[in-house]
Amino acid sequence: MYKVRTYNKIALSGLDRFPRQAYEVGSDIAHPDAFLLRSQKLQGIEVPQSLLAVARAGAGVNNVPVAEYGKLGIVVFNTPGANANAVKELVMAGMLLSSRAIVDSMNFVQSLADLKDPAEMSPRVEKEKSRFAGNELKGKTLGIVGLGAIGSMVAEMALAMGMKVVGFDPVLSIDAAWRLSNEVSRMENLQSLLARSDYVSMHVPAVDGTRHMINNDTLAAIKPGAVLLNFARDTIVDAAAVLESLAAGKLGKYVCDFPEPSLLGHPQIIALPHIGASTEESEENCAVMAANQLVDYLENGNIENSVNFPKISMERSPGTARIIFSNDNVPGVLGQVLSVLAENKVNVVDMVNKSRAELAFNIVDVETLPGDDVLRAIAKVEHVIRIRVI
Repeated sequence: MYKVRTYNKIALSGLDRFPRQAYEVGSDIAHPDAFLLRSQKLQGIEVPQSLLAVARAGAGVNNVPVAEYGKLGIVVFNTPGANANAVKELVMAGMLLSSRAIVDSMNFVQSLADLKDPAEMSPRVEKEKSRFAGNELKGKTLGIVGLGAIGSMVAEMALAMGMKVVGFDPVLSIDAAWRLSNEVSRMENLQSLLARSDYVSMHVPAVDGTRHMINNDTLAAIKPGAVLLNFARDTIVDAAAVLESLAAGKLGKYVCDFPEPSLLGHPQIIALPHIGASTEESEENCAVMAANQLVDYLENGNIENSVNFPKISMERSPGTARIIFSNDNVPGVLGQVLSVLAENKVNVVDMVNKSRAELAFNIVDVETLPGDDVLRAIAKVEHVIRIRVI
């Protein structure tokens, strides 16, 4: 039986992906093989020796000590793209809220509650509605910073609305490039994008390289009156710099999903309570994706959407046993492991080896199930982090 400890409320559609005859799943599981969570912070939580993998039902993993887990051979998964549509739709709502005075006009109508006669209300509404005139999105330029799963969907949506789209992503992957419409103009740097865009939507992860990438220096290049939208992560935008730019009449409005005290009560700021992925569909998609990835890893050793280990998979060879092991990404480790197998007359049928930064991962199918002495010998090979047989 595999054991999965859950944190937070996980959608039932995700929990149902674990076959009941092979998995024990719950919030109080002892000696878990895996964690499945949403927002639970794992920093400071004791790491069980049994733990093999962690799956976060969402894209961000700042609540998981990724580097620490990697050194222990624990694979950390996320679910990129599973909540992309939910975020995309909220970006559109943010652009409309910032361009059409929707909230102000709604509040104005509610302020007329003391008027009981429709004949009196109608001319009052007609007289005042000019105060809430706005702008259309069609023909405007949207700049997208980060062209991954969400950014590419936002681009497609904006193009369908008749907007022009420019994008900047210094680490655009091949897969993301294939998803991206050829109508999106690539910018060489962030400043060029900011100077051309009427709306700027942020879609980059929270890492050291993106911390406060929107700051006093970058905002100096922004097109006067532009709207900045941040439905990615709070740390990528320097709130103090935003307030200074608004006060200077440079930035037009700021729309974000990450409220903080300094932003509240400002007439040019629309702050939402981190609801970008808060839809039933998004939570179900994330839970199903996370569960599927855990099952495939625990049962087959395949890795998809890990943030600390490489993407790796191999079809199971019929009638074989499978050895999987992680190691430091240094020369000679795989050769030493294969030598151990050869010395013990364990025949290798198929294998694959992949690396990512400082870590490597290996899947080796062998004709016969190796004995414990063989596994102990492999585990003793210098730089091998973790090994198991499936």
